[in-house]
Amino acid sequence: MSANDRNAVFVLLAGFMLLAVSFGARISFGVFLPAMPEATGFDISSISLVLAVQNLVWGAAQPFAGRLSDRYGAAPVAFGGAVLYAGGLMVTAYSDTYLLFGASAGIALGMAQAAIGFPVILAAIGRTTSDKRRGLFLGIATAGGSFGQLVFSPLSDVFLQSFGLVDAFLVMGAICLAAATLTIFVRRETRPTEEQRLAAAAAPGQSLREVLGRAMSDRSFLLLIAGFFVCGFHLAFIAVHLPNFAVLCGLPKSSGTYGLAVIGAFNIIGTIVAGQIGGSFRPKYPLSLIYFLRGVAALALLFIPVTEFVLIAFSAVIGLLWLSTVPLTSLTVAKLHGPANVGMLFGIVFFSHQVGSFIGLVMAGEFIERFGNYDLMWIASAALGLFAALVHLPIEDNRKLQPA
Repeated sequence: MSANDRNAVFVLLAGFMLLAVSFGARISFGVFLPAMPEATGFDISSISLVLAVQNLVWGAAQPFAGRLSDRYGAAPVAFGGAVLYAGGLMVTAYSDTYLLFGASAGIALGMAQAAIGFPVILAAIGRTTSDKRRGLFLGIATAGGSFGQLVFSPLSDVFLQSFGLVDAFLVMGAICLAAATLTIFVRRETRPTEEQRLAAAAAPGQSLREVLGRAMSDRSFLLLIAGFFVCGFHLAFIAVHLPNFAVLCGLPKSSGTYGLAVIGAFNIIGTIVAGQIGGSFRPKYPLSLIYFLRGVAALALLFIPVTEFVLIAFSAVIGLLWLSTVPLTSLTVAKLHGPANVGMLFGIVFFSHQVGSFIGLVMAGEFIERFGNYDLMWIASAALGLFAALVHLPIEDNRKLQPA
């Protein structure tokens, strides 16, 4: 194995674990949600609003985190994100006012998630991995988020039942702090030399303004942004509200927790397969199919009585489709505008994802307070799934890149 291949494996393994911890900490809020109103004094709608702000801040900060990682490397950005995540969780544990809860769980954790999220980690892996293995490695790394969901969904419930809400947050914070040490292996990523970086910056069409202008005037890039909005809407709603949905259906809360774990388990398969498919076929076609199937699965919950078996089956289907959009979307960004600025450009696409997350969480919180059920959310999820399936079809993901 060559030195470059060894470095790629180290970056992949470290990135996999960092994403596992960051997404595991994020999914814990869904597990904790049914217990949080009594423990904090805030109703579900108010908590959903803070988590929606977290997703919006995450998306707004993501292009800047991606730009920093493109320029200075992913390791220092991810290290700062892991430390900030730990601090934010620890402050959240002791938040006694809604303002402090919003500042920690909403703003601090949103910024932390951006620094340790997909665009930063996947850009490092993409830069280091050979063309032949890039799709597969991006799929494996994306599965790290699913692995974290699989492990931390039941583990968060164990923390909650064993230690209570405050100490459960503290334990999650300690795990994030320990994960910061993994960034030493991310430093092995392939980065341009100073001469190459200066030459690229000086090349015609490679200034920040020109790169952004070219991307934002590209219809295919804008369609990709519109489709990823739907992904965020689906993921945030289901990740946070599935346990509460299970309770409203007369099922034990543990059914929803197991459902989140099943989503994580099946998505390990889904993301790896998606990454492999993206390396062999045009990404827009599997992306369109994924969104269409999500919409069908959401619509099915309106017509099928929800039992524990149905909930787990739904979770398995959604799991196969969960984060499988991420390696395909990242590949599409690189195909449209090249790998040099993929961290920043994927960050812009990801901001749309987080706007969708914000709207999904706000809508879910309002609907549950007003109507006492999630029926309208499942209808909206189905309609948006069809919309995303259609908007991906015109994307020109087979164009030949022209040198700047």
